[in-house]
Amino acid sequence: MSFTFTVETELNPDEAIALYIASGINRPTEQPARMQRMLQHANLVITARQDGKLVGLARCLTDYSFVVYIADLLVDKAWQQQGIGAQLLAEVQRHTGPQVQQLLLSAPSAMEYYPKVGFQPLNNAFAIARKA
Repeated sequence: MSFTFTVETELNPDEAIALYIASGINRPTEQPARMQRMLQHANLVITARQDGKLVGLARCLTDYSFVVYIADLLVDKAWQQQGIGAQLLAEVQRHTGPQVQQLLLSAPSAMEYYPKVGFQPLNNAFAIARKA
């Protein structure tokens, strides 16, 4: 099966929301305006498509010099276990360069996935939880 990986600057919010729902990732999909802002303000969005259908995406914030924060990595459940997530991560590195550190927060269900694709766990992170 052949997938196309592309940097997209104007992703259709309805198409993206459908993918978020199909992937099972927990995001405020019932708030389309918020989802649109999330997509609009990400400065690197890489998509995976199969015959034009959106099946995966990486939504990132980066300075292209030192760090890229991978805010979302998601693949439609029907297309998981086919290397799409790993290829999306490889595309993030290809577009930002090897000098840029990749950081992300993992969903509890994906904690075992990230070490398999080269990520190391960190114990020096801090957070203030969102209010809503």
